[in-house]
Amino acid sequence: MPKALSALLAVLLPVVLSALSSVLSSVQPARAEEWPAKPITVLMGFPAGSGVDVVARLLQPSLEQSLGQRLVLDYKAGAGGNVASEVVANARPDGYTFLLGTAATHGVNPALYPRLGFDVEADFTPISTLVDVSNVLTVNPQVIDATSVRDFIARVKAAPGKYNYASTGNGTGTHLAFAEFNAKAGLDMVHVPYRGGPDAIQAVLKGDVCCIFNQVQTVLQHWRAGKVRLLGVTTRKRVAAIPDVPTIDEAGLPGSESYTWFAIFGPKGLDGAIAAKLNAAIKTALDDPETRRKLAELGNTPRWETLEQFRATVRRDRAKWAEVVKAVGAKVD
Repeated sequence: MPKALSALLAVLLPVVLSALSSVLSSVQPARAEEWPAKPITVLMGFPAGSGVDVVARLLQPSLEQSLGQRLVLDYKAGAGGNVASEVVANARPDGYTFLLGTAATHGVNPALYPRLGFDVEADFTPISTLVDVSNVLTVNPQVIDATSVRDFIARVKAAPGKYNYASTGNGTGTHLAFAEFNAKAGLDMVHVPYRGGPDAIQAVLKGDVCCIFNQVQTVLQHWRAGKVRLLGVTTRKRVAAIPDVPTIDEAGLPGSESYTWFAIFGPKGLDGAIAAKLNAAIKTALDDPETRRKLAELGNTPRWETLEQFRATVRRDRAKWAEVVKAVGAKVD
């Protein structure tokens, strides 16, 4: 090798290696002891003002304080949360991109959508649940003057096919909750899907449909204004925000339980220590008495799980909702 070329390589090689080292280090996952060193993005699969958004904003200050960094809520609504889910499934596992998912995105959607661009178990790192969210049987008394679950069932049975019920879309949690309820009670009702919660609630308020199963926090203001009646919640226990409203089970339909959860997921390959740090921060936020009070006022039940417990929850709910989707024959729009 000519001396000039050898000398040039001797000068350039360290520079090239140094640059290559910098590039490689930039794509490595963040080290847990340094994390978080910058703001964290949380992908939101549902629009601003949705139940998911309300919970995220309520927990945001506590999580930011625990982590010492801002949480940036990035709204990518669409396809029942699948748009945001796919972004996170394909994100770098550097600890700066997470998903606020639900029992719908990781339980219902795998059974509902024939093809997804990701695997809800293999392509995510489950961090923790945040809250359990009850649905409540909400009726417009001007359309169906029912005062209890038993009364509601009796009136619907007396007029097969007369009453319509709303949902926030085909295959959504509100649709499946009512479809399962109808199957258990032996009711003949017409399903009317709407594009999202606001439209569905407005349809109930206007009397276009008689009723809906929807999240407690989305109907509280209308109930307090006397525009709707709340007949029964879908959780095993009554909801603190509406303690006088019985569960569907105790109100006349034993074995009824249909609720959702909101939770945080990271992409696959996330450093286990980072996952543990975020899990601990979530526990701290959910243990705060003021935060718990605010969540309860909206009808949400705080629910923290370990990494292992949450992974088992995802697996169990995926199997559960696959059976429900098959049983009611739900299909996407």
